[in-house]
Amino acid sequence: MFVLVSTVMTWAMTKPQNPEEADAVLTEEDFRRRRPHPSFRNHNNLEKLVLKLGKGSKSKLSSYVVASGLQYGKGENLFHYFFQVSWLLKLPKVPIFGPGTNHVPMIHVHDLARVIENIIELKPKSKYILAVDDSKNTLEDVVKMISDKLGPGEITTLEEQEAVAMKAFTPDELQYLSIDLRLDAFIIKDSFGLRWTSEHGMVENMENIVEEYKHARQLHPIKMCVVGPPSVGKTTVSEKLCRRYKIHHIKIKEVIEEKVAQLTGIVNGDDPESENTSEDVRAAARLQLDRINKSMGVNADRLDDHLVFDILKEKLNSKPCRNQGFVLDGFLKTYDQAQQIFLNEETETQSSEVETPVFNNTITPEHVIALEASDDFLTKRAQGLPESVAEKMRYTPDEFVRRLARHRELAAAEETLLDFFDELEIHPEQIEVTTDDPEYTDVVKKITQMVGIPRNYGLSPQEQEGEERRREEERKQKVAAEVAKKKRGNEAALAEMAAQYEEWQRNVSEVKRQEDELLEARSLPLRNYLMKYVMPSLSEAMLDCCKVKPDDPVDFLAEHLLRHNQDD
Repeated sequence: MFVLVSTVMTWAMTKPQNPEEADAVLTEEDFRRRRPHPSFRNHNNLEKLVLKLGKGSKSKLSSYVVASGLQYGKGENLFHYFFQVSWLLKLPKVPIFGPGTNHVPMIHVHDLARVIENIIELKPKSKYILAVDDSKNTLEDVVKMISDKLGPGEITTLEEQEAVAMKAFTPDELQYLSIDLRLDAFIIKDSFGLRWTSEHGMVENMENIVEEYKHARQLHPIKMCVVGPPSVGKTTVSEKLCRRYKIHHIKIKEVIEEKVAQLTGIVNGDDPESENTSEDVRAAARLQLDRINKSMGVNADRLDDHLVFDILKEKLNSKPCRNQGFVLDGFLKTYDQAQQIFLNEETETQSSEVETPVFNNTITPEHVIALEASDDFLTKRAQGLPESVAEKMRYTPDEFVRRLARHRELAAAEETLLDFFDELEIHPEQIEVTTDDPEYTDVVKKITQMVGIPRNYGLSPQEQEGEERRREEERKQKVAAEVAKKKRGNEAALAEMAAQYEEWQRNVSEVKRQEDELLEARSLPLRNYLMKYVMPSLSEAMLDCCKVKPDDPVDFLAEHLLRHNQDD
């Protein structure tokens, strides 16, 4: 048996027998009328060849052709770009290249595999089989649903050439996405007992498709919470973790300000999308904004807890946080706060026999980092801040002492914040901060070892290019620093050698001087002896020698000295 898995692109130019009918479809019965896309004529010829080889009573080959729709599932294949753009949320609208009104025949990869499995087992009489699901969705339907479930919820239409310019698709890939066919695969529906994964198509099954996509691409969100006393470094550590894992930094003050600005924009019509905002949405925004302003007016610019919790839960449930993840920076203080934010609202109605509380898995952190340090360490660090910074961070002496005392009081309560996570079996990682390292190298290293590798797309081509340039620049700087260090080392060594040589020369001169003085001191008695006992006799002998002028002066001197010595 030979099964050729081909493509519906060999049907791309086929017209229905009744094109005037709006719902006209093509089926396997029309396979002899199929007309391929110009780029897929070789595919069509191969289909014909496979069918021909299986014909005839003498043929020992049982051959089938499966014309597969555009495949999706797991990595999402051709549709991956739309999933990626939606997941990253870097564009306000997900682009469709072309009008998007074309009907795209598709099939889940699992269903395609089951079609082939059924062909092998059942050996159907029909040799040409269409493998498409029961959907008749347009490309716009598919992209809109991807954007709704995973991305910003909006789409925009661009020209097809933009796809190539943006490096979103190649020209060959655009050929697949521009196909416009309504196909009805009656053989697999009527003759095969398929256990469909996605019978009604991607649009109807998008939630499951999104989960498959995240699992296949390992795009699960990383959710962390960093807590600890004031001045321990929660914000700095959170920022470094966000850069490392490409997740969102949640600071409660900024979240509230962002929400107020958003509501104000909706109410005043300043929002770019305000033209499409319904009156009901605008009225709801006005009501929520009034509640916030009233609460802040009564509580000296502080919000009531229930309003803060609502805003925070909305932020944690937003698509950026649900897609990539977040680091919740130091907001949670008490057991009750965590309970009101993370426990499911239905928990109260459940049986009291349940030992483990039911929490909202979507927004509950999977990693809790509790930074700790001694009071002396924290106080010295706060005192070392410039006055302007201390006032901005509320680390003035009085405020800091009060905040630190409040933190210690909450940490000693009967039920603490860390107890809440322990009960959920999300055991906090307690890390002691003992050194005043502004980079928190050891702390961040411990956390990243606990959390693991990033779970995202990594760097885009542009970011990767920038990262490579940065690394190359770092490498050059490192090489230059090493060369400069080596040069300084050589210069220092030469200077040291020169200094040692000069010192050696001074020492040699000193030794020579001392030796000369010693020799001088040792020769003085001999000189005195010569001057007293030898030189007078010798001088007299030499004077006599000069007077006599003997033939042998040496012999004369010797006899003279000997005679003079005997006389003495």
